[in-house]
Amino acid sequence: MSFGKNILKYKDEMLKDLNTLISFQSISGEHQDECEKALNFMLEKAEEFGLETKNIENIAGHAQLGEGGDLCGVLTHLDVVPAGNNWDTIPFELTRKDGRLYGRGVADDKGSALVALYCLRALKEAGVTGKNTLRAIFGTDEEKGMKDMDVYFSNEKMPSYSFTPDSEYGICRSEKGILQIEIYADTHTGTTLNEFHAGKAVNIVPDTAYAMVDCSENDDHQLVRFADAMENRFEFHYTIDGLMIISHGKASHACEPKKGVNAAMALVELLASNFNYEQLGSICSFLNSCIGLENNGNSLGIKMRDSVSGELTVNVGTIHIGDTYATATIDVRYPVTMDGNAILYRIKKRAKNENLNVKVLSHLKPLNIDEDAPIISLLSASYKEVMGEEPDLYSTGGGTYARMLDNKGVAFGPLFKDDYSNMHNANESLDEEKFMKHAEICLEAMYRMFTGNFE
Repeated sequence: MSFGKNILKYKDEMLKDLNTLISFQSISGEHQDECEKALNFMLEKAEEFGLETKNIENIAGHAQLGEGGDLCGVLTHLDVVPAGNNWDTIPFELTRKDGRLYGRGVADDKGSALVALYCLRALKEAGVTGKNTLRAIFGTDEEKGMKDMDVYFSNEKMPSYSFTPDSEYGICRSEKGILQIEIYADTHTGTTLNEFHAGKAVNIVPDTAYAMVDCSENDDHQLVRFADAMENRFEFHYTIDGLMIISHGKASHACEPKKGVNAAMALVELLASNFNYEQLGSICSFLNSCIGLENNGNSLGIKMRDSVSGELTVNVGTIHIGDTYATATIDVRYPVTMDGNAILYRIKKRAKNENLNVKVLSHLKPLNIDEDAPIISLLSASYKEVMGEEPDLYSTGGGTYARMLDNKGVAFGPLFKDDYSNMHNANESLDEEKFMKHAEICLEAMYRMFTGNFE
């Protein structure tokens, strides 16, 4: 029997604590107090389990078992993206329905955080003698640029071996670079478009958008006809301030924009089909001419791909335009062998042609770890012990803490290939049985890290 099965006896307690953890609306960048509550909850539980803990500036922390040997770590994050719209359950509450676990953070990444903590408890209560030091490391800013890990590792030693259960199975050895930028005008220059709002985060494909336009009755009729010819769904409402147009799309994670339908860019295209750029203003003109409904960067002049990690992707995450401001945020995920600074240069050059400014919100360099690295051998053996087969090695456009680990760690789980999570979308969930199977794999891996069994 694999050691990982020892986690199964904690299932009921773990799900009870997961309900509490999900109840914290720990949206990074919006509710820092809730992020701190989530972190303190985890550290207090760790102390109840008899583990050593440390809080680093209320932005990160760890629970530790053992001392000496190599430092090994399992990194998870307690912050989440906004709930968004169209949930069938209460977002900040754990719901068990039809064999699935629902709630914001179940898959990304609170479920894995609870599992890692309970794995430390299982090791301690089983009396396992460790050769190495094992930490469960928790952050609260993963979704907004990972400054939590910058702070943590400026105070604490980098683990020699580590993984982050914040992706999919098998083992993710490569992660694309992530460049997140804000493009803005000094003022809104449009004469017909009065207002435009869409999106809550740069790393989510926005599922709704609305615009207020001051136009003629003929323009109204033209817009309705153009909307009928498009695949997206639009609503038209006449108000005392002008015509309100609401665009409906489908949210998805920015690393896979093709899985979503960008309501913001659909609305930009609709407006541009009837109004000229002077009427819409510089931001909309730039977005329509340089991005449009594409998500491969072709019109922006940055289309590229490599054999290791695939093609570059682009997502317009937010657009906000008012009387005196006009801004948009863009998420670019680029192949691991490409130069992010060269990509940024090209974007700035295109923006300058429209008299727009570019601000870098976050730039995370790519990860590309050797397939023969010891941590990959350990995780492969752990997965095979529980699942009876070897895991695949793969690349992702997603961004995890693995890229912060100096090529000493990878992403590993919790999502299985035959499951889905709706990560960054409504109805985020995991299959309950598969969630516990992930817990078995995680404990098996942490057992091997703790005891120094890397084969």
